[in-house]
Amino acid sequence: MAFQCQRDCYMQEFDTCVVSCVPAELTLENNGKKDKLKGFNLKLKDTILFPEGGGQPDDHGTVGGVPVLRVLRQGPEAVHFISSALEEGQDVHIKLDWERRFDHMQQHSGQHLITALADTMFGYKTTSWDLGRQRSSIELDTAAVKPGEMEALEVAVNEKIRAHIPVTVNLLSIDDPAVEKVRSRGLPDDHAGPIRIIDIEGVDANMCCGTHVSNLSHLQVIKILGTEKGKKNKTNLIFIAGSRVLKYAEKSYSIEKSLTGLLKTGADEHVDAVDKLQKTVKRLQKVTCCVIQSKPCSFHSKDGDNEFMNIIANEIGFLDTVIFLTVGEEKGAGLFLLAGPEDIVTEVGPRVSELLQGKGAGKAGRYQGKANSLVKRAEAEALLKEHSCKLTAGEE
Repeated sequence: MAFQCQRDCYMQEFDTCVVSCVPAELTLENNGKKDKLKGFNLKLKDTILFPEGGGQPDDHGTVGGVPVLRVLRQGPEAVHFISSALEEGQDVHIKLDWERRFDHMQQHSGQHLITALADTMFGYKTTSWDLGRQRSSIELDTAAVKPGEMEALEVAVNEKIRAHIPVTVNLLSIDDPAVEKVRSRGLPDDHAGPIRIIDIEGVDANMCCGTHVSNLSHLQVIKILGTEKGKKNKTNLIFIAGSRVLKYAEKSYSIEKSLTGLLKTGADEHVDAVDKLQKTVKRLQKVTCCVIQSKPCSFHSKDGDNEFMNIIANEIGFLDTVIFLTVGEEKGAGLFLLAGPEDIVTEVGPRVSELLQGKGAGKAGRYQGKANSLVKRAEAEALLKEHSCKLTAGEE
């Protein structure tokens, strides 16, 4: 039996009547937990709500104003799970969640197109696929793909979309010789009725029970996001189609804009900026442990900048501790930061700057600047130790 949703995938409302409505339970997963809901299994004379199958999730919608929570296929019939009962023989009006359905149509027809061209172009057979909530995956029967193949495949599928190629549904009897010529992964054990063939003109003919677009142009666009290593020497191709591409672009731009504000760099430099931050955090963790153990807290690094030194000072805290940090070549030019009690920093800062042949300025317990030579860094550290001792003696 073919349902109305399979005869006309674009129908959004439909009138039919109730065949049966019996008490039932439905198990739903919610955040990893399984919840049992009590309700009713509803069978209709016909339906525009697609029952889960062929890798495609079921439709959402209402029947007689009652929300439909699941639709499953049992042989030739579709069973709708609803929360409140409807009377047998009652005439009902079905409303389809069209946004969800059309999304599924775009992803499913997109899968057929990608599968067909991956086979034609590279000989990669599809062994399974998954229509996910955000992105979908196609399992290809190959341990790996070659460089450039996915880019070429993406170009090819989008050329077919722009070619405005019709997609038609043909119904064949199970003993029709034409059935042997179509692509198929087999029929379910409880299949009943004619064989449904989805024909992308001149591209592919495939056995399928799902809902599909009537023309490849309705896919709008397909984006192949990449591949991942699959199970048993297979490769998973990750893709999105149609409206999902637009949503993906919008979300990506929003994230890009936020990262630009946080990292203070252009989009092309985001990865390098994050990599630098991660390395800085790891260095800071090591540096902080080393610095805290010395009095005064002192540390030199060949690599770094003012931001690096200020982060260390802030992490350690300098209200009661003198911190002396330098970055650059040990006997060459660099940068320095002195932080601590304001009276000590104000007194010693200019003298440290003089020893390092540099120029600096300070306020609020910080004195920092450029050093033309770090050769006398040890003398500057000795000067700070002397004042640290005075600070410790004063505390006692």
